[in-house]
This record gives sequence, structure tokens and C-alpha cells, in this order.
Amino acid sequence: QTVLQGIILLPLRAICIAFLLLIAWLFASIATFRHPGKGSVPLKGWRRRMIQTTLSCLTRTLFFVMGFQVKVKGKIASLREAPIFVAAPHSSFFDAIICAPTGMPSIVSRAENLSTPVFGTILSSLQPVSVSRQDPDSRKNTVTEITKRALSRGQWPQVI
Repeated sequence: QTVLQGIILLPLRAICIAFLLLIAWLFASIATFRHPGKGSVPLKGWRRRMIQTTLSCLTRTLFFVMGFQVKVKGKIASLREAPIFVAAPHSSFFDAIICAPTGMPSIVSRAENLSTPVFGTILSSLQPVSVSRQDPDSRKNTVTEITKRALSRGQWPQVI
């Protein structure tokens, strides 16, 4: 019975995950299409709402298809209350689980991740703070960028 479920569920889940990722890529592409600044200017209006609502919903659905259910206990801090949201250990794809209930905040990510097909487009729609491991000033620039976003009074999304 377990083998039969594996034969049926694995391909079905893989197809659903691929479909959801392509839809997320489509919405991320639309939201960032012809956006001035490419990461130096915050997304506003319909672009930001599209990312927050659709990608949040698609991310929750994606994790549900993979077998995870996210339940939030308590109240999620708003952007005004907590412009910086800290998550640990920041070492796996499970960090993305936090993004869905918190409204798709900006994240700190390696600069190389932005050039990954499909995921790079989705990631750049979240307006990440990119860290370059080759740049000796990258750590200082990252702290400066996070501080700038935290003090922007709601113009930028939360940073995780």
C-alpha cells in the first residue's frame, strides 16, 4: 500500500509543485516587469500587493502540497512594529515557510541566488538584500542596506 501511494503521490506532488512554481514565476515576472531600479527602489501599489497576496498564497499552497501545514500562534508583528524579522538557523529551504504567513518579506540572500532560473525571478520580486561573498565590503553594505530599509517607515517590506 505504501509503495502504491508513493508511485501515485510522488509524481502528482511533483507536477503540482512544478505548476505552482511556474505560476509564482509568472506573477513575480509581472510584478517586476519594467520596474525602475531593480532592487534599489521599493515595489509600491499593485506590484507590492500582488507579491504579498499571490506569492504568499502560492507559497502556503506549495508547502501544503509538500505535506507541511503552517499554523501561526499569536499575532504576527506588523511592519511598523518590527521592520526587521529575525529567523534562525537560516540554513535550509524551511526558512521559506516563515515568508508565507509574514506577507513575503525581503530576505537576505547570496547574490548568486538571483541568477538562478525561476527561483531567481521569484527571489528578486521579494526585493532581497543581496550579499556577495567576493566583495570585501559586502558585510558593511548589507548592514547599511538593512538599516536603510528598517528606517524607511514602511516604504520597504519587512526584512527577514
